Amino acid sequence: MAAQAGIGVVAGLVRSAFLVNAVYAESAREHGITQQQGQLLCVLMAQPYGMGELGTILGLAKSSITGLVDRTERNGLVQRELDAHDARSVRVALTSHGAELADTFYAETCRRIERLPAALETSERDELAALLGRIVLDNKVPVVFKELDQL
Repeated sequence: MAAQAGIGVVAGLVRSAFLVNAVYAESAREHGITQQQGQLLCVLMAQPYGMGELGTILGLAKSSITGLVDRTERNGLVQRELDAHDARSVRVALTSHGAELADTFYAETCRRIERLPAALETSERDELAALLGRIVLDNKVPVVFKELDQL
């Protein structure tokens, strides 16, 4: 039986993005939230953000981020607070219920993603992490998801 030909960088990155998104979506569903709500909660774990900042971080248009925050606020997971530095602006922060759900969702999603490269040797995992880190940093990808030990 012939060995499967390796895949190229483009296909590898795209297919791995789909793989991670599928894990993320499954975890979100099991926690009763959408994938975008899960992303929002993970971003807000670090600190409250303004609406414009959230739109930039999550790559969403103003109307989309407003709708996402509205739906997540109705579920009691986030709240809008007045910005201490600009009375015309609001910041979005986790509620206590949102913070609890974010912690649980985040830890479970990390565990699931951590299992994806389980067949790799330690040195291969280290090399993969270094290469992915370079791609992320070189392309100035905003911090949306941190390692468990970085919180």
